[in-house]
Amino acid sequence: MKLKNTLGLAIGSLIAATSFGALAQGQGAVEGEAFWGKTWNHSVDSYQNGRTPGVSIGYFLTDDVSVNATYRKDEYTRSDTDTGNQRIKGDHFGLKSQYHFGTVGDAIRPYVEGGVSHGSMTNVAADGHTGRDKSTYLTTGAGAKWYMTDNLYARAGVEADYKLDNGRWDYQALIGLGVNFGGTGGKVAPAPAPVAAPAPEPAPEAPVAEVVRVQLDVKFDFNKAVVKPNSYGDVKNLADFMKQYPNTTTVVEGHTDNVGPDAYNQKLSQRRADAVKQVLVKDGVSANRVHSVGYGKSRPIADNSTDAGRAANRRVEAQVEATAK
Repeated sequence: MKLKNTLGLAIGSLIAATSFGALAQGQGAVEGEAFWGKTWNHSVDSYQNGRTPGVSIGYFLTDDVSVNATYRKDEYTRSDTDTGNQRIKGDHFGLKSQYHFGTVGDAIRPYVEGGVSHGSMTNVAADGHTGRDKSTYLTTGAGAKWYMTDNLYARAGVEADYKLDNGRWDYQALIGLGVNFGGTGGKVAPAPAPVAAPAPEPAPEAPVAEVVRVQLDVKFDFNKAVVKPNSYGDVKNLADFMKQYPNTTTVVEGHTDNVGPDAYNQKLSQRRADAVKQVLVKDGVSANRVHSVGYGKSRPIADNSTDAGRAANRRVEAQVEATAK
């Protein structure tokens, strides 16, 4: 019961930790996790299958590779013809490395792992033992992490422990809940402010020049980065204007609503801006005259608490000015 209370307190602390400032994934991040496992024991004949609650802490050396230290409490029941069933408990410490697939900001990141661990079991005074059994293991495993927010995740995985003492294997299925903080991976540097092309200096005898302007506002469906057919005409108008004034350039700015993690929205807004740029290039504008940048959900123009407001914020904007003589 004491162990269950301790594990419950650890899980509660992990959830509460998500309220302390902005946390991040990727290189430099620290992950803390509480987990529970079911073990199928094959390395000791008299041990029945057991359970293994524990905790771990890891550090991301890169956006994909982490080093993790783990502690778990092993609990088994041993069957013995002379002494009957006995409760067997022990401590298990491990050090392993995980490689994560995908990129920082993905909702689900599969992983593989490998490492070494050491276990110490008590109450094993039988079969030639004298009260404590110490063993070293090689560990391998795989699983996936589901990032519910930028800093809170759940994990499910399987592990296999190879016991060096006798060459046998134990197997585990694990679930866990954790938080991560302090990372710098996946952060996008602010884009440079748009710079308008300088208007040509008119000759002294020329009449007063008139500034002409074309603006673009393309809307997108939820979680999509595909330019809808009803927006092609607006994009073509901008392309025709830029072909009429070949010295002009433009910055295509992508935006999202506030649904989803910051890192995911940043990537989605960039894809939207890139999609509009591709249509402009297809319509005859040179790619080096169009700069695309995503701002995620940082620049709303409407209230994100309503459906209409979120629809207005799922957009790409662009503006071009030129001087007509």
